[in-house]
Amino acid sequence: MIALVIEASTYVGSVALVDGARVLAERTVAMRGREHEALMPAVAEVLAEAGIAAAALDRVVCGAGPGAFTSLRIAGGIAKGIALAVNCPLVPVSSLGLLVAARPLDAGRYLAAVDAMRGEHYAQPWEVAADGRISSAGPVALVRSDALADAGASIGAVVIGPGQPGGRAVDPHAHGAARLTNLLDAGEAADLASWEPAYGRLAEAQVKWEAAHGRPLTLA
Repeated sequence: MIALVIEASTYVGSVALVDGARVLAERTVAMRGREHEALMPAVAEVLAEAGIAAAALDRVVCGAGPGAFTSLRIAGGIAKGIALAVNCPLVPVSSLGLLVAARPLDAGRYLAAVDAMRGEHYAQPWEVAADGRISSAGPVALVRSDALADAGASIGAVVIGPGQPGGRAVDPHAHGAARLTNLLDAGEAADLASWEPAYGRLAEAQVKWEAAHGRPLTLA
C-alpha cells in the first residue's frame, strides 16, 4: 500500500513515500524562518523521485501531534488537501509514534518527548517489541522539562526526543511510518471536513491575546 507521509510536529518537517515497510523516497525540511513553506515542494520531490503520481496514492498519513502549533497546522492542511484532491483516505498517526519509529531501537520501553514550551514537554511511553513492533504504552502527558529523566526512570523507560542528551536525540520523521504499519492498518480514516491535529495546547499567539484581553478567543 503506497502512502504519502507528512510529519511536522517540531521545527523539522519531513515527507516520505512508503510502500508498506519500504521507504521509496524521503525529504527533511526546516519548518521556520525563510524555509517555513518548504513542505509542499518536498511532497512534489518525493513523488517525482519515486515516479509515482499523486493519483496513485492509496492513503495519506499525517503526523497528528502533539507538537508545534503552526508546523502541525501546515502539515495537516497539506495532508487534507492532497487526500481530498486524489480521493484517498487520510490516516492520522501519533507524531510521538513517528519519533519512536524514526530509527531502529532495541526492544524495550521508551518515553518519547517533544518540547511543549513554557518549561514543559509532551511525553508518552511506547514499547518496542523484540520483533520490532511498536505500540503505545500509555497516554500523552505534559511533563516538566526538568522532570523528564525522573518520569522515564519511574516507568523503566529511556527518554528520547529532540535535544535529548547521550545519543538519545531523535526527531519525529515521516519515514517512521514504515515501522508503524500495524498502527496505520488499524487506524481509522479521518473526516476531512473536521479533522485537525492534536495540537496539545493553544497557540502561543492565542494565549497572549487571551491574557491581554482577559477572555477566551472565540470564532463566531
